Amino acid sequence: MKIEIKQFDTPEMKSIWKEAFTRQNIYRSDEYYDRCEFENRTGTRVTLFAFIDQRLAGCSHLKYVSDYPYFKAQNIPEINDLNVFPEYRRLGVANKLIEEFEGITQCNYKRIGIGVGLFKDYGAAQRIYCRRGYILDGNGVMYNNKEVKPGEMVRVDDDLNLYFIKELV
Repeated sequence: MKIEIKQFDTPEMKSIWKEAFTRQNIYRSDEYYDRCEFENRTGTRVTLFAFIDQRLAGCSHLKYVSDYPYFKAQNIPEINDLNVFPEYRRLGVANKLIEEFEGITQCNYKRIGIGVGLFKDYGAAQRIYCRRGYILDGNGVMYNNKEVKPGEMVRVDDDLNLYFIKELV
């Protein structure tokens, strides 16, 4: 199965993306899509789409300026919001997207980062990142990009993350 990667560059792609997310019950506001489109145009974000047989199989972003304070301070671009739709999982889509982002960044950056959720739904992603050579950044668990202190109570949801870094050669 051939995976084709395309960069977000047209309003038509935004429509395809929104429709695919709606079918997958992934909610994003119109402002989110508009912000992504603007940031792609201004060069602060790269959004990539993975297609299999002309159908959107997944997508992700590369944010040159991360919202995660450690990555931002260290000038580490972040792979963000990596989504592969269930019917296309275990076909190499996530690996292909990550590989593209690594290739994009390696000319200008020494490292690349990624965050991952901590509950079971993120298990496959956790394993992929480790197999690809990503290691923990050493800052512990974050909730909504803020350090979780010992004894602190937080909600286990999509905002509870560990962050990983990969050295680019």
